Amino acid sequence: MASFLQWRKFVFFDKDTVKDPADNGKHFALPAGVCACDSGRGHVVLGDMDGKIWLLTRSLQLTSFQAYKLRVTHLYQLKQHSILVSVGQDEHGINPLVKVWNLEKRDSGNPLCTRIFPAIPGNKPTEVSCLSVHENLNFMAIGFTDGSVVLTKGDITRDRHSKTLTLHEGTSPITGLAFRQAAKVTHLFVSTLEKVHCYTLSIKEYPKVELDTHGCALRCSSLADPSQDSQFIVAGDECVYLYQPDERGPCFAFDGNKLLAHWHRGYLFLLIRDAKSPNKPEFSSRESSPSDKQLLTIYDLDNKFIAYTASFDDVIDVVAEWGSFYILTRDGKMFVLQEKDTQTKLEMLFKKNLFVMAINLAKSQHLDSDGLSEIFRQYGDHLYLKGDHDGAIQQYIRTIGKLEPSYVIRKFLDAQRIHNLTAYLQALHRQSLANADHTTLLLNCYTKLKDSSKLEEFIKSSESEVHFDVEIAIKVLRQAGYHSHAVFLAEKHTHHEWYLKIQLEDLKNYQEGLRYIGRLPFEQAESNMKRYGKTLMHHVPEGTTLLLKGLCTNYQPSGDSAERESLGRGRANKANSEEFIPIFANNPRELKAFLEHMIEVDPRSPQGVYDTLLELRLQDWAHEQDPARKKVLQGEAVSLLRSDNTVFDKALVLCQMHNFKEGVLYLYEKGKLYQQIMHYHMQNEEYGKVVEACKRYGEQEGCLWEQALGYFARKEEDCKAYISEVLHHIDQNNLMPPLLVVQTLAHNSTATLSVIKDYLINKLQRESQQIEDDERKIHQYREETGHLRSEIQELKTSAKIFQKTKCNMCNSPLELPSVHFLCSHSFHQHCFESYAESEAECPTCTPENRKVMDMLRAQDQKRDLHEHFNKQLRSSNDGFSVVADYFGRGVFNKLTLVTDPPGSKTVGSLEVNLQRDLLIQTKRNS
Repeated sequence: MASFLQWRKFVFFDKDTVKDPADNGKHFALPAGVCACDSGRGHVVLGDMDGKIWLLTRSLQLTSFQAYKLRVTHLYQLKQHSILVSVGQDEHGINPLVKVWNLEKRDSGNPLCTRIFPAIPGNKPTEVSCLSVHENLNFMAIGFTDGSVVLTKGDITRDRHSKTLTLHEGTSPITGLAFRQAAKVTHLFVSTLEKVHCYTLSIKEYPKVELDTHGCALRCSSLADPSQDSQFIVAGDECVYLYQPDERGPCFAFDGNKLLAHWHRGYLFLLIRDAKSPNKPEFSSRESSPSDKQLLTIYDLDNKFIAYTASFDDVIDVVAEWGSFYILTRDGKMFVLQEKDTQTKLEMLFKKNLFVMAINLAKSQHLDSDGLSEIFRQYGDHLYLKGDHDGAIQQYIRTIGKLEPSYVIRKFLDAQRIHNLTAYLQALHRQSLANADHTTLLLNCYTKLKDSSKLEEFIKSSESEVHFDVEIAIKVLRQAGYHSHAVFLAEKHTHHEWYLKIQLEDLKNYQEGLRYIGRLPFEQAESNMKRYGKTLMHHVPEGTTLLLKGLCTNYQPSGDSAERESLGRGRANKANSEEFIPIFANNPRELKAFLEHMIEVDPRSPQGVYDTLLELRLQDWAHEQDPARKKVLQGEAVSLLRSDNTVFDKALVLCQMHNFKEGVLYLYEKGKLYQQIMHYHMQNEEYGKVVEACKRYGEQEGCLWEQALGYFARKEEDCKAYISEVLHHIDQNNLMPPLLVVQTLAHNSTATLSVIKDYLINKLQRESQQIEDDERKIHQYREETGHLRSEIQELKTSAKIFQKTKCNMCNSPLELPSVHFLCSHSFHQHCFESYAESEAECPTCTPENRKVMDMLRAQDQKRDLHEHFNKQLRSSNDGFSVVADYFGRGVFNKLTLVTDPPGSKTVGSLEVNLQRDLLIQTKRNS
């Protein structure tokens, strides 16, 4: 029970007397004898003692029509329909009539009366005490002074569509009726002087519930609006009770003799007889004398304050229409109460520092969030100035989302108020409105307070409840030295780079960092190994090498089995092993193991892998002192060279740098660099191997013997045996002219004539033999030529006698017709036609003749092959034979140019060039 004496009083309404606009601003006068009134549908309805019903519009225009012959006692204007229900008397005695008016339809200028019926329960004559109509026009309840309630069910505007029944009977007069509609359930509240009942009309039996054993006076009950759950309000002399359909609700101790109770737009209007006035009978309070002073009080039950209170003289009724409240008094005056706007009311509360009440009022007035936030801010400022920082921060928290956070943060940056600042920042994060700076500030607050529990609670929230920038939080925690918290946050939210940075750079936990990388997906494991590989290799070389081996072959994260299986079904993840070689800069042993593993698992490894491994093996070979071990290392290096996976140039440079003889010679031979092999042996003065190289590669490159002879000729040591062997090969293959051999050996003081004696004798003997052979051939060719010339002359001058008896084709005796050729071949005519390719050629001589003609034609085509001639002349050891061959082809025949003058013969440029080349070559060979 709440006492109204504790409620604050405000003046939230402006009182004014209604002026008559048509009478120079004088007070508006009500019709005389008004005894009933109601409002709705844009007008105020008045009923007087003469049976008239008056309609008052907003412009204060009064119209009336005669509704009853005697008087009007009750009026009920529906809010959703232009239907007016009235109760009055047409005859003297107790015979009240109910009339239903349709204000939108007219009958002879007056509103149409759609229904008239007597308002008595059965045949018992009794006065009507109260009237109520349901807004759906299906129910109408009439209460009587004898304790009866008559219910009309059906269409209340028509007689034949409705039926009337007595719902309630009793001995105490009915003082109040109210319909309540909740969803599809309809209730009727009934109040008497002694009790309060509730009927359920949506059930056929109309069950009744007795809600209380005390009632109220006439007109002292009302129905609240849906904001108060449509409760039935009963105003007794000591308290005001609120009722639900099945039980009694809250109770308010509003003392005083109640004359009137109304509920309008969230306010409870109570009219109380002034304590100084003489007591009046409760039931007949309307008949108080004009001198009665009455106190009208307006209550806000939600916010627990009195919105207005004023004293009036003998109030008839209070109605709400046109956005204001009107008080009608018996002296004919009409007062208006205009509610102040919400902002004005709030400012009044602010002036009195009643912020809690202002907040409640704003909520009940459905003020928007911006308006509420401003109230919370002002309330927070007020508490802050009072020194109530805890209370202030609670109000500031309620402004989050509307008020700029920096406004609040600046007020609480003092170290003594860090707890309040922490609370505000926590709320800011819970609403996901914090930025990176707010997260930084909150974490700094936690670290300054050394509040590890709060810090852990903040960072260990579930994934769906994270209201902060995780990366910023990790940075702040790391900077503050809370490495374990930062690591937890990084691992939980998969910030792999931050996790590894803290583990490796701050905590120096290299083993854990390596383990973590091994659990990452391939792309992230690869990138992090490139970043931290050198550090890990320095501290945990074996584990890092093992991880790199897996990363560069077929990487599988070391997570749960389900993850591994899913990755195993996908593509194979394999990093480029060459990119990780720099990681092993200071760990050659691990690098060698890594590279050997790579070429074993993947023979198609990148080129850099083989080159680096070759360098490592050569280094090991160069530094090894044990002969047996050195031999093994030599074999490993050579086997790598033979694998054809190394780059020739790089491998050659590496072998030369490390003076790896076997590798250098192998690469020279592989690259067909035979002269380099010779020079290598010459530099190392390996005479036997020089000769051996000439034997092995002399056929591919003939100049090796000449170079060997020159090399031995320049040596002052006794190299007669090697010179003899070289001269023997030169002599056998006719590689050098004798004169050049003599000139070459002339530079060696140890090479005496005895060294080349055998060579010169053999050379001269062969040349003498060659001369004899050539002379013999010349003699033979001359004889053949003379014979051919004589035969040609004979053919030209003498007749040819054909004495052949057989065909040279079929070897059968000749028969006419036959064909004879000057070459002494004869053929049958049919044989000749069958085998001859041309009528002018002998079929037997044609193949030989064709060879000769082809040779002549080829010689003619090659007459101008100057470049080819030069190449042959330079590369041949016997230049004279080449020149003789070209002489035979007619290359050096003089040509008469078309552009030359007649009779002049000029040697062509081709001939000049050939002669010059011939002279040069001849001089060189001499």
